[in-house]
Amino acid sequence: MTRLILTLALSAVVTANTTFSASFDHSHSAFTQVLKTRVVKNLVDYPGLKRSPSRLEAYLSSLAAVTERDFKQWNQDQQIAYLVNLYNAQTLKLIIDNYPLASIKKIGWLPGAAWRKKFFPLFKENISLDHIEHEILRKKYNVPEIHFALVCAAKGCPPLLDQAYRADRLGKQLASQGKKFLANPTKNRIDVANRKVRLSPIFKWFAEDFEKKSGSVIGFIQDYLPTAESKKLSPGFRIEYTEYDWSLNDQPK
Repeated sequence: MTRLILTLALSAVVTANTTFSASFDHSHSAFTQVLKTRVVKNLVDYPGLKRSPSRLEAYLSSLAAVTERDFKQWNQDQQIAYLVNLYNAQTLKLIIDNYPLASIKKIGWLPGAAWRKKFFPLFKENISLDHIEHEILRKKYNVPEIHFALVCAAKGCPPLLDQAYRADRLGKQLASQGKKFLANPTKNRIDVANRKVRLSPIFKWFAEDFEKKSGSVIGFIQDYLPTAESKKLSPGFRIEYTEYDWSLNDQPK
């Protein structure tokens, strides 16, 4: 009888944990609702979001409720989508908490303070935006395409989607973002005549991530360029870097 009771109790615990994990909305529909309302042409309506933050805050609460045990039961794409959405959603919260401002770099006294500030929970421990990017995403997953998805509230960043990232379409979303980003001539362009390619500083800051996957930065970006342009590139091209626009990615007043 004692063994039966213990078995039933253990079964109940496992069932409860599985149910909770399964109940998490991996479509991140609540965040998509926020983005659809507040993001137009990749720019954010921060005043409107600041006036009505309840949906964003409710979504962040749902992310904070996820336990480390639940997280570890998810597949890799579910984990990455969760972390990227957490980064982007908490960045929006950080901006509206400090709005109005001209740039995320204006938050805090020291350079980079916004990214080092531990202001939100993950598995019941307060962490920073830097921790998500550098200590989890970059260390645990060999997916440099995350740099097309993490948006630090600057116009120099890749565009902020008006929908959440989700596991069942993550690969397509990241590939689409990479193509859009590299197609933006203000950030990336190829000068075939002078055998030169001008790239966003993102490819300089995280060069080791791109090289780890494709052997070189040029080898990596070839997969995200139109076929005709990709064929024109070769390892002999010189890389130069464009200016990074740190101004806030807010909508025109």
